[in-house]
Amino acid sequence: MNKMNISLFFLTCADAKEAEKISQVLLKKRLVACIKKIPISSSFLWKGEINNDDEIMLIMDSREELFEEIEKEIAKHHSYDKFVLVTLPISKVSQGIKEWLEDELKN
Repeated sequence: MNKMNISLFFLTCADAKEAEKISQVLLKKRLVACIKKIPISSSFLWKGEINNDDEIMLIMDSREELFEEIEKEIAKHHSYDKFVLVTLPISKVSQGIKEWLEDELKN
């Protein structure tokens, strides 16, 4: 495999049930190798109004080049009209993690 562009993906979900459904889909399709689920409290602007909601933040280990496929799968299962999916590149990881991601993620 050529140089792998390892990234962390972040996604907010409406609740634990939605977070688990999306997690299972992405893992089964080998688009992500690991997902951490963290309860969060969000404050945000929506249609000019300030909103406050409890959500679940997914932090996912994957490759940057899988972004479009990940986004497409999330769109099939997410309840929000406009969900927030962002990715951050990772500059360095331990050799063991690199090998694990190479073995587990879709080629």
